[in-house]
Amino acid sequence: MGSIWLGAFVGFLVIIVIAFLFLGVGSLIGLFIGGFVAGLIARGVGKGLIAGFIAVIFGAIIIAILAVIGLAFAGGLAGGLTGAFFGGVAGLAVGILAIIVAIVAGIIAAVGGLIGGAIRR
Repeated sequence: MGSIWLGAFVGFLVIIVIAFLFLGVGSLIGLFIGGFVAGLIARGVGKGLIAGFIAVIFGAIIIAILAVIGLAFAGGLAGGLTGAFFGGVAGLAVGILAIIVAIVAGIIAAVGGLIGGAIRR
């Protein structure tokens, strides 16, 4: 019996590693491969689908948090307290955009999870 959460966590790690190693196209390939790995671990079509989608949502939340912190820090260094505020607002906008895009990207990882789950079934 496979674990959805373990599959989602390992799929998330695969997505992050491939996205950082191969910028641009690596993100799309990482989504599919991460979903595929999540499906293999979760064992089953439905579980693989859910694990792949959860892996992408985890990634989007982490990217959103890092965007807010990173842009607030950069704004604080460049413009003091006001720069930190406006950097945080810009980071919040980027974070929300990352979550919206991740929902669309979740479809790619869910298909990968579906295929991986079907193979491992």
